[in-house]
Amino acid sequence: MKVNDVNQGIHKHKRRLRVGRGPGSGRGKTSGRGHKGQGQLAGWSAAGIFEGARMPIIRQIPKRGFHNRHGRIVTCVNVQDLDTAFAAGAEVTPATLRSSGLAKGIWDSVKILGDGAITKPLTVSAHHFSAQARSKIEAAGGKAIDLPGPAPVVKKQKKAERRKPAAN
Repeated sequence: MKVNDVNQGIHKHKRRLRVGRGPGSGRGKTSGRGHKGQGQLAGWSAAGIFEGARMPIIRQIPKRGFHNRHGRIVTCVNVQDLDTAFAAGAEVTPATLRSSGLAKGIWDSVKILGDGAITKPLTVSAHHFSAQARSKIEAAGGKAIDLPGPAPVVKKQKKAERRKPAAN
């Protein structure tokens, strides 16, 4: 390597590529868009998962199991976490759970679970309680208050179709 070859090919201010400016420009005529098809038209852009005429890969993959994509998000907190995070006689609400860091992220309702032990009397307000959590909170001298939450999702049943008696 020679000293005069060190910066060979490095340009500080590189010109932008001007497409569609004749055959001598390197990107003339079709301007890199190819011949025919919707990709050559102005204003057309494909989604990132677009695969042309082929069946998209997301539709080829089998889907199994249950995915509650549109359901409500319930955050769960154990009674032992309440015991360590709050002082005796404190009032525990969804807002205080969020500020203390026990309930993070996006959620619609809070459920208190009965894992662990609780020794302090706390007034706990939540949307749902497990039976074990409710009994442990009340045994420690606290209160378990149910908050009104969003109405439960109930699927509407279709009216039963009446069958005509078979003609004999």
